[in-house]
Amino acid sequence: MGAILEAVQQFFEEDDWPYSQLEGKTILRTGFSGSNGQWTCFAQAMEERYQFVFYSICPVKAAEDKRMAIAEFITRANYGMMIGNFELDFSDGEIRYKTSIDVEDDELTAPLIKQMLYANVLTMNRYLPGIMKVLSDVPVIDAIEEIEGVQSV
Repeated sequence: MGAILEAVQQFFEEDDWPYSQLEGKTILRTGFSGSNGQWTCFAQAMEERYQFVFYSICPVKAAEDKRMAIAEFITRANYGMMIGNFELDFSDGEIRYKTSIDVEDDELTAPLIKQMLYANVLTMNRYLPGIMKVLSDVPVIDAIEEIEGVQSV
């Protein structure tokens, strides 16, 4: 087990995040319950690259006929986003939010992990209602404006 995975496990234990490790992998599975829903999260330690990635997996997938609208929604959401980004798997409709850090020649600390994880889950929580609206045929512009409070261009 490497230093990155150990640091994340220690953070999860100290911050009371229940987790399990995927068998034979440096990936931890946890969950998050926000005010707008619940979803699964994955923490992946890539020790050989000195990188750590955290994903929030949207609890619903985009149906094939909704993927272009969701792609537009997440593109608009990503524009100007400072920490992390939304991703869409066009093959199966999975929507996720990713935050990551490279710690080569440094150390992954609890404060860094905390900032990364909470930025991630709070962003998914903020945008999840908009994702759900777009999936139920609300126009993308309306969904983004409702979340961000500004008119998108």
